[in-house]
Amino acid sequence: MAVNLTKGQDFELTKGNPELTSIVVGLGWNVNALDYETNFDLDVAAFMLGADGKCPTEDEFVFYGNLKHPSGAVEHLGDNLTGEGDGDDEQIQIDLTRLPEHIEKIVFTVTIYGAKERRQNFGQVSNAFIRVSNAFIRIVNDATSKELIRYDLGEDFSIEASMLVGELYRKDGEWKFNAIGKGFPGGLADLCARYGIESTGND
Repeated sequence: MAVNLTKGQDFELTKGNPELTSIVVGLGWNVNALDYETNFDLDVAAFMLGADGKCPTEDEFVFYGNLKHPSGAVEHLGDNLTGEGDGDDEQIQIDLTRLPEHIEKIVFTVTIYGAKERRQNFGQVSNAFIRVSNAFIRIVNDATSKELIRYDLGEDFSIEASMLVGELYRKDGEWKFNAIGKGFPGGLADLCARYGIESTGND
């Protein structure tokens, strides 16, 4: 049975669970029941950080414009432009066994594409969640995956256009997940600057 996390809560992913070698981080959302002229396009990204809290190179920023890290350890599985349908709308797959040793943390963020131009924010988005689930690399059928963690973003984010949802971090040779749920008024460019990446030009 999956563990429902609360803000600030940690979860031991690999300690006592050595067979866990690959996970999928999934994002799902729904837009509040109002009439909007433009669809909400939420994007999940992963910033792979070194000991200094920055991405060593631009390759360590995995998002819709850079779908796979050169190591093959982190891969974005595709951009969803509308959020329609049930379940995960976007996913990032992580092979824990292939993560470079100098990567100590992976921060997962969610941003609204074109939020400034479209005058959109998370106050208009409901049922957003981040989910960490076991993606058995030896099984092709995704229906057999076991959900380990679910973190529902239930807070009221009224003006934010980007969010730091959670982080996967290495401690004493094991991997843990921390639920954060902190919003920021700026967009993707601001997050990139925070983690040492030059702006993508798509805020």
